[in-house]
Amino acid sequence: MKTPLNLRYRIARKARQARRLSRKTTALVFLLAGAALVALTALVFAHLADYALELNRHLVQKYPYFAWIALPLGLPLLAWLTRKYAPYTAGSGIPQVLASLSLPQGSSKTRMIRFGQTLLKIPLTFLGMLFGASIGREGPSVQVGAAVMCAWGKWCNKRKLAFKNLRENDLIAAGAAGGLAAAFNAPLAGVIFAIEELGRGVLLRWERQIFIGVLAAGFIQVAIQGNNPYFSGFHGSELEHMIGWVLGIALVCGMAGGLFARLLYQGATAVAPQKMRGFIRRHPLLLAAAIGVALAALGTLYQGQTFGTGYHEASGALRRMYEAPAGVAVAKWLATVLSYWAGIPGGIFTPSLTIGAMLGERVATLAGLESGANVLVLLCMAAFLAAATQSPLTSSVVVMEMTGGQNLLFWLLISAIFAAQVSRQFSPRPFYHAAAMRFCRTLQQEEQAAAKQPPK
Repeated sequence: MKTPLNLRYRIARKARQARRLSRKTTALVFLLAGAALVALTALVFAHLADYALELNRHLVQKYPYFAWIALPLGLPLLAWLTRKYAPYTAGSGIPQVLASLSLPQGSSKTRMIRFGQTLLKIPLTFLGMLFGASIGREGPSVQVGAAVMCAWGKWCNKRKLAFKNLRENDLIAAGAAGGLAAAFNAPLAGVIFAIEELGRGVLLRWERQIFIGVLAAGFIQVAIQGNNPYFSGFHGSELEHMIGWVLGIALVCGMAGGLFARLLYQGATAVAPQKMRGFIRRHPLLLAAAIGVALAALGTLYQGQTFGTGYHEASGALRRMYEAPAGVAVAKWLATVLSYWAGIPGGIFTPSLTIGAMLGERVATLAGLESGANVLVLLCMAAFLAAATQSPLTSSVVVMEMTGGQNLLFWLLISAIFAAQVSRQFSPRPFYHAAAMRFCRTLQQEEQAAAKQPPK
């Protein structure tokens, strides 16, 4: 008995739909697997960083001379290791991701986020924190996340398992933003970061897989760690004359953050005497050793408050349990700039939040504000980070998710947007993007030099 034509047609159509559904399901499973790898890598990185910070605090308290040995000797060692084995892991890691996104397709596109070299950023950052450099792990988590997702995508593509229609830029963006979401335990901030920072000046198709990957990395981290803010214990509400406080804080943080970004980009030679600039360029390890001495002096003067990320100081200020000594915000500002100049891996995200927290606590003390001091701390954290990065949406959402300050999101946005505008008067180009262009130029020069060498 023959099967009716329309029945055979319906069966064939259902079979095609089942195959399409199977392919989509398979692709989603592999995407979620990649997001899980990013989240787990960020989790391991976070635990290592926390251990390094606690060990540094213990050693500094038990052995006051520890910083005077570890920093002057350790920073040159880290700078040498970075230059020799992982030259594209120096600094934050976000500029390297932005540079990779802007490069054309080719063998050099993923050179700055190669899996093996980029993973070295984790132990190098760990050692930097252990020695006492003023660095964070969030920016490095972005570069590591991009490297993990890109390597996973290549592995799947090579075996024709998934990601056939996704370009390298899509995988880089998903991994980078997923790394930020997992690092801060803030899924929404990862999405905003992808749109505002990664998509600035770069053509991204914004496939829904990117957002699924970012959110999945963040939610996997939440599932493992729990839905706990990075800075827990904040409770605050609007102050009287709130708009005045917001604009005043944005002005102060905008100027401080703009100068901060300008000096980060220009480097040590910008402030050195003309006669010393050539010497500094030729002897980066001696510069790192001198910076180590300066960091040890700052840390000793402020009893270790300038070492590491400054998480405890910022957390205490948000909970009204920390009183910033006079000048500590300037010292932390300077320690973070110097740490970046040393040429070692390490981010500026959390140190910038700490600088903002110290500034906010000091402003509240000078103004005689008691009950709402932690609100000024919250606003300054968002404003200074926005001024340093010129990414106001990301900064305000990050601070909101990290502190649970949803009721003050409107004021966080206002302070961040205004601070970013003030910052542009001191640093016309966003720091991350200016640094990314520098990485692109360095890569181009290396390729030109390699092309001129005679074949072996």
